[in-house]
Amino acid sequence: MCVLALGERRSPRSRSAMSSEPPPPPQPPTHQASVGLLDTQRVRDRSPSPLRGNVVPSPLPTRRTRTFSATVRASQGPVYRGVCKCFCRSKGHGFITPADGGPDIFLHISDVEGEYVPMEGDEVTYKMCSIPPKNEKLQAVEVVITHLAPGTKHETWSGHVVSS
Repeated sequence: MCVLALGERRSPRSRSAMSSEPPPPPQPPTHQASVGLLDTQRVRDRSPSPLRGNVVPSPLPTRRTRTFSATVRASQGPVYRGVCKCFCRSKGHGFITPADGGPDIFLHISDVEGEYVPMEGDEVTYKMCSIPPKNEKLQAVEVVITHLAPGTKHETWSGHVVSS
């Protein structure tokens, strides 16, 4: 029985002529781009890492990971006003500048309520929750955009762009 190598084609010769000839040697790649592909088959030796294969949990509590007691404390707290300083949808976070001054407050994408993605200059209302483990910094929760920044294009969560 005759076995063909991958990519090899059977010639229209008879079987007896084919079995008496040795197979041709493999041809080297002719394109410069395919020369580097030969080196990708190597196995890379790596040192064992304790984090390989494990997902490192985020230190920031999202709406899903926040404890029930922290959610209750935040929802019972006062409502604050501020202006969105920046927000990056791809990174999933941003900062709010409080209206009464003070340090900027962290804003996570899971805590934004409403249909619009926050933009720089949007007026917002929010409640505050401390960020564990030291509970020294604050995070905005239940963030609602009250006024869209004038003259900017706002995007909805579904991707539609709306001019304000």
